[in-house]
Amino acid sequence: MSASADGVVEKRVLLAEPRGYCAGVDRAVETVERALEQQGAPIYVRKEIVHNRHVVDTLTKQGVIFVDETDEVPEGELVIFSAHGISPAVRQSAEDRKLRTIDATCPLVTKVHNEAKRFARDDYDILLIGHDGHEEVEGTAGEAPSHVQVVNGPWEVDKVTVRDEDKVVWLSQTTLSVDETMETVRKLRERFPKLQDPPSDDICYATQNRQVAVKQMAPECDLFIVVGSQNSSNSVRLVEVAMQAGAKAGHLVDYADQVDPAWFEGVNTVGVSSGASVPEILVRGVIELLAEHGFGTVETVKTAEETLIFSLPRELRPSRKLTITES
Repeated sequence: MSASADGVVEKRVLLAEPRGYCAGVDRAVETVERALEQQGAPIYVRKEIVHNRHVVDTLTKQGVIFVDETDEVPEGELVIFSAHGISPAVRQSAEDRKLRTIDATCPLVTKVHNEAKRFARDDYDILLIGHDGHEEVEGTAGEAPSHVQVVNGPWEVDKVTVRDEDKVVWLSQTTLSVDETMETVRKLRERFPKLQDPPSDDICYATQNRQVAVKQMAPECDLFIVVGSQNSSNSVRLVEVAMQAGAKAGHLVDYADQVDPAWFEGVNTVGVSSGASVPEILVRGVIELLAEHGFGTVETVKTAEETLIFSLPRELRPSRKLTITES
């Protein structure tokens, strides 16, 4: 907290960096935009391409039709699979309906799928830490349904049963709270001392980076605002991380107009970050609203540099014409 020369406490914003789009989201959104350019509307997308209301609404206006399942797509049409990944059963359903497909699954989610397949081939019990019903968890579990048990958090560890305590491995959803996941792993290891770790971190770099930035800022914040949608796991986690790290209050908003000015009562420092599927324009809207309420000083808190870029699905790479996979 800083004060001006006359002793008045200055209202300020701490702005997290990194924030917003990660490489997987950037790739998924660009996949849909490129397909629209090359193919024209309508284009179908199974589930929300990423969990952000603004992105979905914008693409809908451009002619994208979002569906829950492939049987809602007319035979022979193009369907794009979302960043969260799909199970083999969904892929088979698309083939059965002769749909043309482009897979926008984040490569880091694909990595977890490959781990699940590998450990299932070796007949391991796979304890998948994640949120039951989340699209990513459904897709990963669908790779090896007879080997995967979903563990929602530390409170479920006592219910877990395995066939052979020598052959147990944990994997995780990519967008979880790092701290809570590690607590779940700790409790699982108490029950199953030979529990194996995944070959590399399953929680993605962007999720971890955003949580680290929020954790560093939170102790100084009277209020923490995370821009993101309610169905965005990584955005919801950021609010939780902020509160656990010392922020006095925390809220998740899609748009600036959801910020309640009553939140500013007695507040001098506001922390701002955004989930990995949030366009920067939405953050700018919140910053502008804060400035209107006297929070004119913005200090960036940078904790990591992100340079990772994923190439587009092969069907959309600039060097070739649109060649969509025939199912």
